[in-house]
Amino acid sequence: MKTAILGSGAMGCLYGGTLAEAGCDVVLIDVWKEHVDAVNASGLKIEGLSGNRTVKNIRGVTNPADAGEAELVIVSVRAMMTEQAMRGALCLVGRDTTVLTLQGGLGNVEKLCGLVDASRVVAGTTGHGAILAGPGRVRHTAAGDTVIGPPNGGKPDDSVEKLGELFNGATLTTRVSTNVMGQIWTRLTVSVGIGALTVLTGLKNGRLVDLPETTELMKMAIAEACAVAEVKGIRFGVENPLEHATHIARLTASKRSSMLQDVMARRPTEVSAINGAIVEEGKKLGIPTPVNAVLTSLVLTREKTYGEI
Repeated sequence: MKTAILGSGAMGCLYGGTLAEAGCDVVLIDVWKEHVDAVNASGLKIEGLSGNRTVKNIRGVTNPADAGEAELVIVSVRAMMTEQAMRGALCLVGRDTTVLTLQGGLGNVEKLCGLVDASRVVAGTTGHGAILAGPGRVRHTAAGDTVIGPPNGGKPDDSVEKLGELFNGATLTTRVSTNVMGQIWTRLTVSVGIGALTVLTGLKNGRLVDLPETTELMKMAIAEACAVAEVKGIRFGVENPLEHATHIARLTASKRSSMLQDVMARRPTEVSAINGAIVEEGKKLGIPTPVNAVLTSLVLTREKTYGEI
């Protein structure tokens, strides 16, 4: 299957490299020229949990037009770039192309459906973790299931089932679900509870649940997300989202959240698609979300004052 990875950062490279190893014709698309050049010169180096190796049968481009039409487009750009990136990459999409998002946060599915045939869009979430260790190099840091399915919760069609088979055949353990949005919201509540608080405290994930003050703030932020989800009719993939987020914080106790890593590197964060998305959904539904509003504003203030700290 000809596969284009739109946004070839850590997760894009992990999925792209793994699919290339399974025989897919994979093109990595990214604006970081040094990274693309390194892949084309020496292959994609993958290290960490799934073993150390170099994937040679893969190429990179900076211009989507150089990739050509694909059978599968995996959108892996940061949430704030989804619309702009997809609008500039419509040349990848043909009549039978499947467009899959494995991005974090809310709003990605809706943006993609606004630009391509909504029936071709597949929503997904991943339990894998990875970081870019340098140009052409990705480190696999955490393993977990991939869950995919139609955003509307309907019965998955043949293209979704085939995509699940492809991923499973490539050692990317994948479940096809009729409740993928519930899984996305489950992942979202973890990010709502952890990300912004680590930015504002500088703490690693596990310390949040050691301290009563941060534990209470996490509880309040997640409670607001759950209130919004209930009115929207979301069925979570776990029984208790707060307990799940606490479990994930403990499981990743020694790690820094991706949002904290962004701030440490003075990059824009995805807070607007996480805590900020809860605020926006709350406004539409008339549900107060003061804790998430404060967390969002403080993180955005931190971003705007990088040069002053």
